[in-house]
Amino acid sequence: MNVIFTCGGTGGHINPAIAVANTWKERYPDSNILFIGATGHMEEKLVPAAGYELRTFPTAGMRRKLNLAGIKANIQAVSNAVSAVSGCKKIIKAFKPDVIVGTGGYASFPALLAGKLMKIPTCVHEANAMPGLTTRMAAAWADRVLICFPESAKHYKHPEKTEAVGMPVRQEFFLAQKAAAREELGLDSRPLVVSTFGSQGAKMMNLAMADLMKLEQEAGFPWQHIHGVGSFGWEWFPDKLKELGVDAENSGAIDMREYIYNMPTVMAAADVIISRAGASSCNEIAASGTPCVLIPSPNVTDNHQEKNARVISDKGGAVLLLEKDCTAQRLYEEIRAILENPNRQADMAAAMKEACVPDSAQRICNIMEQLAKAGK
Repeated sequence: MNVIFTCGGTGGHINPAIAVANTWKERYPDSNILFIGATGHMEEKLVPAAGYELRTFPTAGMRRKLNLAGIKANIQAVSNAVSAVSGCKKIIKAFKPDVIVGTGGYASFPALLAGKLMKIPTCVHEANAMPGLTTRMAAAWADRVLICFPESAKHYKHPEKTEAVGMPVRQEFFLAQKAAAREELGLDSRPLVVSTFGSQGAKMMNLAMADLMKLEQEAGFPWQHIHGVGSFGWEWFPDKLKELGVDAENSGAIDMREYIYNMPTVMAAADVIISRAGASSCNEIAASGTPCVLIPSPNVTDNHQEKNARVISDKGGAVLLLEKDCTAQRLYEEIRAILENPNRQADMAAAMKEACVPDSAQRICNIMEQLAKAGK
């Protein structure tokens, strides 16, 4: 069978699609898989690295602020979308997919619409409790709408088409072992703290991480720290550390990266993870069973990240820290409190494991099979 996955923009949309693609490939080794995404975005790195073919088109999201610049941007976005739909039709005609799966991001809309117009079975997966713009539009005509939480069905006009399947996570997050991961990363006996705030990064959090690293240096580096800076901060973050007097290069404790490509290994090796609270990040951390400090982004629609974080913190798996309350000193104290209490670490790890749906990718593949068979 032939399958098209369409997603883009951030790792939170791309990684779930890769997780399902990997599961599908295990189930159907001879199947052909193609990804469709946006030009100039993270999928151009992540998808080929996962071993899959990728086709891209220029796309752009719609602006909510309708000033002159916003109107011009929306006109261009619509033009790009029309062109992308036409391009996707050509790809679909040549590739002949049995099913098309979208996992979010505006890059997924053209392929889903083209598939619907060409009568190819389609399904869309929404990671968050509140549906995003792409999902809201696609849900009207997609054959199935896959959601993480059963209670999210009420937000859709056709709840009978929804099915709660959890969040797909690559199996590597479940399978990676702590001792082997630490050896692979060349870590010493000190604990490991990992911080990551998405593929693009977040300026406020990068500034907080720089201040945190200064405190770590002043304390003699009691733990090792791997930080995913993100593309937006990669040019200035190393200079910021030097400005603060942090000797990262010779510390033997700080590992800065633009993007953490081997995330399953890094999370398995970690003792504490500091992260935003997007659905994909939360579920990857949950799969790894690692205690965490979640700092929800305050700049997302419907404040969905705080809602995600509260679900996990209420179960005891995470410390929830709002960005407005997030200082380097507070972070340092939260990390130290977790690391100094082995019983608390074990309880948090167990709570994290309970927060994920380990067979989410399998459930989605089952639905893909149903759609593909029904479409023949």
